[in-house]
Amino acid sequence: QVARDMVEQGAQLVFFTSDDMKDGAFLAAEENPDVPMIWSSGDNAWAEGQDYRPELANLGNVMGEMEFGKMIAGCSAALASEAGNIGYVGPLINDETRRLVNSAYLGASYCWEQAGNSVDSLTFGVNWIGFWFNIPGVTLDPTLVSNDFVDGGADVLISGIDTTEALTVAGQRTAAGETVWAVPYDYVGACDGAPEVCLGTPWFNWGPAYLEIAETVSNGTFEATFQWNGPDWADMNNPDTTAIGYVKGPGLSSDDEAILDEFMAGLADGSINLWQGPLTFQDGTEWIPAGETATPVEIWYTKQLLLGIDGASEA
Repeated sequence: QVARDMVEQGAQLVFFTSDDMKDGAFLAAEENPDVPMIWSSGDNAWAEGQDYRPELANLGNVMGEMEFGKMIAGCSAALASEAGNIGYVGPLINDETRRLVNSAYLGASYCWEQAGNSVDSLTFGVNWIGFWFNIPGVTLDPTLVSNDFVDGGADVLISGIDTTEALTVAGQRTAAGETVWAVPYDYVGACDGAPEVCLGTPWFNWGPAYLEIAETVSNGTFEATFQWNGPDWADMNNPDTTAIGYVKGPGLSSDDEAILDEFMAGLADGSINLWQGPLTFQDGTEWIPAGETATPVEIWYTKQLLLGIDGASEA
């Protein structure tokens, strides 16, 4: 209905900015075949996608490769952790959120081992609150979830939700005499909420892709394509060029920052490939065999958390 209202008011381009808007995006695109539309985070314009709809020639997709941002977040967390215990405050459970938790775990495992530790000594847990932010009486309270992680021994919290409860709790617990770090999510300035305990924040940057799409609509060259855009590794926080950024936080030590820089350089040039097997799902089934690398389709449609992660793979 919102899209219909926009089109009636003269909109020449409509963005649906959530996976949850799938049904509305499909219906609006069907009703308005001459109006370019984008379903952000969707897969209907991807020939290999499970929701491929080639007849919707006016509905494209855009997504950022936040997997890289979460790998960096996981590495930051592992470098800062003394206890080897990381808690991940998760939103709802779907393919996207599972692959992001897996990405954070892979980054944490890699950097934990690089620091001379056994991956078996790393505790990485996720607790899903049920949505992207707290809805009293509907979701779990992310403040309680964050405190429960710390009470259970976690000294680093990674946020997978759109609000900053994990960072706030880390700041409160540290102010009370404990040492707890945090990696918030999504907002480029998220560290400002508790900079002394913030290790950094991964953030989406939709501007460059959206601008490019708007320009194609303006000049009449729009095509419904599937975009899964990565960071501008030459300048990861450039708002004009990157799709994914990572702002390092004041809590990151200079020594850990140097190691993190090496990790990011390895992701950038491909010398570090965390999607390479062997990778095993929680239930013990082999996901990616040794010597093979997960395909984009395998990564996008992630059906389980990886072995080594404590937490549910299904709601």
